[in-house]
Amino acid sequence: MKPKLAWALVFVAVLGVAVYSGATVQATAPSGLSVTPLAPVAQLDEVNENAKSGDWKAKLETKGVTDVHVNQVTVQPGGTSGWHMHLGPSIVIVKSGTATFYVAGDPTCTPQVIPAGSTHFEPAGVVHILRNEGDVPLVNVVVQLIPTGAPRSISEPSPGNCPF
Repeated sequence: MKPKLAWALVFVAVLGVAVYSGATVQATAPSGLSVTPLAPVAQLDEVNENAKSGDWKAKLETKGVTDVHVNQVTVQPGGTSGWHMHLGPSIVIVKSGTATFYVAGDPTCTPQVIPAGSTHFEPAGVVHILRNEGDVPLVNVVVQLIPTGAPRSISEPSPGNCPF
């Protein structure tokens, strides 16, 4: 038997045992969070743009049609987005309150604290959680580029690296 075929059979067998035993991976649910669209979802055709001004440079390239989401995300004190990821990049502007982000891939669970008036960039595919660890509502404006028709957010299970 070829090694690749043998590994494929092992994978199928393990998957079958997990499904048969009822093992499931639970996504984490948001709490105290509301999303308000600030504009209708718009579609953007392919982009291949380079910009430069002095030492500053920017590049934006997309293939296929992109959905552009602009939302206000409000998180009450103690609230959370739940662990999730996005299929495209997001730019977060903190309007009020303080946003605290944690990344699943960080074994130390180090918080990224973003105060009002600041921004945060979320790369595509990075599993993370947003928490409001303050005592006032957190209000963010989020601009997202997502493949057309894809979900804006995909819930993920807790990575187990954080104490919450």
